[in-house]
Amino acid sequence: MRFIYPAVAVAVMAVPQSVQANPIQRACMASDQYSSRSLCSCIGDAADVTLSRRQMREGARWFDDPQRAQDTRQSDRARDEEMWSAWRTFSTLAEQSCG
Repeated sequence: MRFIYPAVAVAVMAVPQSVQANPIQRACMASDQYSSRSLCSCIGDAADVTLSRRQMREGARWFDDPQRAQDTRQSDRARDEEMWSAWRTFSTLAEQSCG
């Protein structure tokens, strides 16, 4: 078993960082607002802790379409309320950790 771990580590290191990044981190890097790789990495880490993959994909769309976030915030649908609550938790953690 000891020899498997170095092989896995080499395989992971060979994957480009953009492939390893979650949707929030990739959207951050693509955004004109955020250009710091370390900031986007920190924001991505906060997303990993607080958001599901589905929530990350939806939230990543908000970087290009802020109106979509506003529509979710104002919606009365249970799924949108759940998304907005998770997003608030994520944004608080990201602000505390990365700000």
